[in-house]
Amino acid sequence: MMKALLIGLGSVSAFALAAPVVAKPVPRNAHYVAMGSSYAAGTGLGGIKPGTPQRCGRSPKSYSSLVAERLKLDYDDQTCGGATTAHILGPWNELAPQIDAVKANTRLVTITIGGNDLGYVMNLMLGSCPPGGMMVQGTARACSALRPPATEAYAKLEGNLRRIVQEIRQRAPKARVIFVQYVKLVPDTPCEVLGLTPEGAILNREIGERLAAVTARAAEAEGAEVLAAQDLSRQHTACDAAPWSVGPKPTGPDGNASWHPTVAGHAGIADALVKMLRR
Repeated sequence: MMKALLIGLGSVSAFALAAPVVAKPVPRNAHYVAMGSSYAAGTGLGGIKPGTPQRCGRSPKSYSSLVAERLKLDYDDQTCGGATTAHILGPWNELAPQIDAVKANTRLVTITIGGNDLGYVMNLMLGSCPPGGMMVQGTARACSALRPPATEAYAKLEGNLRRIVQEIRQRAPKARVIFVQYVKLVPDTPCEVLGLTPEGAILNREIGERLAAVTARAAEAEGAEVLAAQDLSRQHTACDAAPWSVGPKPTGPDGNASWHPTVAGHAGIADALVKMLRR
């Protein structure tokens, strides 16, 4: 039986699959569709791509933009800040389903999704809420209690991730499908810069780890690949010397979106993806 690829920390871990994975190099000018949330869009990384929806925050510094440029791919960026798995599979107000961009000639699809299904950033904001409250899109809001995702939310997410791969396979049987996990945001020993309460640190570390695990299981079940950004970024949290993400009070050109990957984070993911695609 063929194996799925889980790329992280420079190594390859194999999972037995119900469906085979044949990882072939993606040729030059191949059709590439990027899907996902703000963690895929590069929201807040200095500039929005011309001609794209302002609310989606698609940055030219996102990992998919960098990959497409380096590998000279025919690139269709469907990522959008705030997106859930439902917005990949179905419409979101004026936006068509992200998956509609996948065509018969598509040869590569990358996906970073699931955090908004679980209220990940919301709980990070609540867990690091200062005494005077927090600002959300320019509006002051009082701190409130953490909102842990229900067990059913994880199960629903896993089912939707599997459905996404199934839909892609129907539309583009020859496409490589790669889930790019979220970067690690809360280290095992949180530092002061994160501003998290003990309860907030515990909950959000758990959400991050479970999100990564759910993504890997869905990929395993459906024969997709995984770029293990959760592992790649373990030594690159906001508490580390070379951070790939920021905490609740970012500063500088990479700091427009709290609790999100930096330019360095997207560049690191892009480097790992290019190596993976050239294997």
